[in-house]
Amino acid sequence: MPSKLTPASLFEPIDHESVSEAVISQIEALIAAGILKQGRKLPSERDLAETLNVSRPKLRDALQVLEERGLVTTRHGEGSFIAPLTGQAMMPALLDLYGRHEPAFFDYLEYRREQEGFAARLAAQRATTADKERITEILDRLQRAWEENDQDSSREADYQLHSAIVDASQNATLIHIMASIYHLTRQGVFYNREYLKSIDGTGKRLLEQHLALGQAVIDGDEERAEKAALAHLDFVEDSFRTGIERSQREAMAEKRRLLSG
Repeated sequence: MPSKLTPASLFEPIDHESVSEAVISQIEALIAAGILKQGRKLPSERDLAETLNVSRPKLRDALQVLEERGLVTTRHGEGSFIAPLTGQAMMPALLDLYGRHEPAFFDYLEYRREQEGFAARLAAQRATTADKERITEILDRLQRAWEENDQDSSREADYQLHSAIVDASQNATLIHIMASIYHLTRQGVFYNREYLKSIDGTGKRLLEQHLALGQAVIDGDEERAEKAALAHLDFVEDSFRTGIERSQREAMAEKRRLLSG
């Protein structure tokens, strides 16, 4: 005859060793979901122990295991950080080569175009209330930065908008890979926003494209969001091609001027 099922029998006791595993499991889940990204600093040992309601020795045990697994790195005097997860998208020597090799830039835009179109469609499907609030706040900052001609704030909000939309896709692989790609964008490798703005004139078209993209995700319109993302990257590509062709024409004209003199 089967034993009687009681509420207590639904649970298994947590032994002394399981506390660390529970901490590990929680942090790993946040990393896997793309919530904790590489380089992110964890709360202080004291704050994290209090939040998780565990002893500091048990927390240290958990962090040590995570460090052994290559997921966390601890820096003396600084704290614990999420370790590099995707590595460098490109080594410095290759970055330098790409900087001198025009077709590579357009390969980069082609890759971003497809990934961001996919991300925008997913984001429109899956964005949570918190995701939409985050995107709304970034759009407000983009608008304000444009009105105040604040280039630093505009550049940072641009980066954050694209990152927020990828995060809203809820696809962990996409989140981690694009975080590595956006790191290059943020450093100004391949994508020079000031140059693009000079092609645009006032930067108004860039602002309008970003507002349209963010609003489509907020509205949950998958087709509109994907089209907005693709149109934005098409504009970026066309603008850079126009700028490069203009520079080439100016260089040829200068050579003709020198010869004619």
